[in-house]
Amino acid sequence: MSAHGDHDMGHTIAGWTGSVIAILGFTVAGAALALGSAAGLWAGGILTALGALASWLLHLAGWGKPTGPRPPAHRHWRTPDPAGRGGHPHCLGCRLAGRTPAPAPTPVQDRRRISA
Repeated sequence: MSAHGDHDMGHTIAGWTGSVIAILGFTVAGAALALGSAAGLWAGGILTALGALASWLLHLAGWGKPTGPRPPAHRHWRTPDPAGRGGHPHCLGCRLAGRTPAPAPTPVQDRRRISA
């Protein structure tokens, strides 16, 4: 995302897929509300829930991102997260899936590893 400089905008396959499905669900529900269709409202609600589920499942499959900025090499939206399948520290979605990743190293531990 060169238009944004060195800023991690968080574009991921999981995020875009879930967002598109959820927007479709809101659109269907809005049209159904205007038309007075109860079945359309249900369909829109189900599509919206499927958007959240699709985003979560793709995140767990490694197509999401951890909390915070990613390293520059992993910022392209088509780059899978190499640590995604093991779980991300401080990630509610990973904890809901039963994943308990190792805690992220502190900056002091990183400096020791680099100097060794």
